[in-house]
Amino acid sequence: MRPKTGLRAIPTKDRRTVAGGAIGTMMEYYDYYLFGLGAAVVFPHVFFPGDDPVTGTLQSFATFAVGFLLRPLGGIVFGYVGDRFGRKRSLMITVIGMGICTTLMGLIPSAESIGLLAPILLVILRMAQGLFVGGEMGPAATIVVEYAPTGRRGLFGALLITGAGVANVFSAGLMSILGAGDETFFMSWGWRIPFLFAAVLTIVAVVLRSKLEESDEFKTYTKTIETGAVKRKNPLMEAIRHPKNLILGILIGLPQSIAGYIVLTYGLSYMVSEHSVDPEVGFIGTMIVGFLQIVMAPVWGHVSDKIGRRKFYILACIGFAVLIYPAFALFSGGTAILIWLGMIVGFVIPGVAMQGTLQTLLTEMFDVEARTTGVNVGYQFSNTLGGGFAPLICAALFAWAGHIWPVIVYATVIALAGVIATAYAKIRPDVENAGRLHELK
Repeated sequence: MRPKTGLRAIPTKDRRTVAGGAIGTMMEYYDYYLFGLGAAVVFPHVFFPGDDPVTGTLQSFATFAVGFLLRPLGGIVFGYVGDRFGRKRSLMITVIGMGICTTLMGLIPSAESIGLLAPILLVILRMAQGLFVGGEMGPAATIVVEYAPTGRRGLFGALLITGAGVANVFSAGLMSILGAGDETFFMSWGWRIPFLFAAVLTIVAVVLRSKLEESDEFKTYTKTIETGAVKRKNPLMEAIRHPKNLILGILIGLPQSIAGYIVLTYGLSYMVSEHSVDPEVGFIGTMIVGFLQIVMAPVWGHVSDKIGRRKFYILACIGFAVLIYPAFALFSGGTAILIWLGMIVGFVIPGVAMQGTLQTLLTEMFDVEARTTGVNVGYQFSNTLGGGFAPLICAALFAWAGHIWPVIVYATVIALAGVIATAYAKIRPDVENAGRLHELK
């Protein structure tokens, strides 16, 4: 009998852990991609109606950005919970909170029905959603990578991003199917169905995560605390004790954080408003990207195991800087094929490569007692400073300049900042302990 290879070689217990982590990542990206699609196409008309479409779009993207403001706070709070009381407990709280917020968004009446209260409720739920999302990636990445065998941490960490691909397919697929029907129905009730579907995903996530077990590394650490061999440390203070790691983590994450939101979220708005592209084309393109993301994320993670995390992430950042202009040039082509090709060129190649590598890179920068907090702080601050405001910044830059070049420059500068920060990361892939792959100097 031939030995099992690839994902089939992963033990059942480890596959269950990966599934439990990935379902939350899927919820995180489902919520945010869905909101991004709504912000680009639906919300300007439903929650911010007016005579000026540019103003409506800016208001809609501002609401999108608001959801990122509480992500760092969520990262700190739930990072503390994960490091102090267990990754599983943190993961259960965050996935339930995300699901409730997204579901309630689908129940908000339009501005035409309740006036100013409609966008206010949207903003409140968006901020609450951001709080729970802020605590998701840290414990998910930590528990999955802690389970990973030496030499396969990149692959295991990247499997979380397959959940993001599934989220792309679900969110864009549902919006595409519903958007293809009657426009009046879609703008009134159709767009709400994908948001309400979050309740179903939440139930599935809770069932999967209820079966999670803490890693041996975390169990060992907890046991040393209980026996008094080691004094319990404050996770946040331990992470702050190494400020270089925190700062580098934020800067490293910036290019990854803006890639999807520029290419897929702002890109859709740009195509619809400037080139009169049918939103359906963008929805289908996002779905295609999702399918490719499911396949390519573990491929990129495996490559990072082979050539080294730092080298691979630097190449991905450079790829984003080089390919962002061709992507938007393809968006201007007007045909569906060119637009879909632009999404692949601008995001699947460099963006998924960065996404598939970042969480493993961050987990390797902190010891077990502060790992969840460290990952959350780096990941969520970079997403807030970068991805959260990327569509709004791009829309404002285009409105100011009247062409796409300032957007290209903005993306390129962020990518180069990621290259420099990653170059300074001290990565030691030869170290066996998953918590000490970065040498703190």
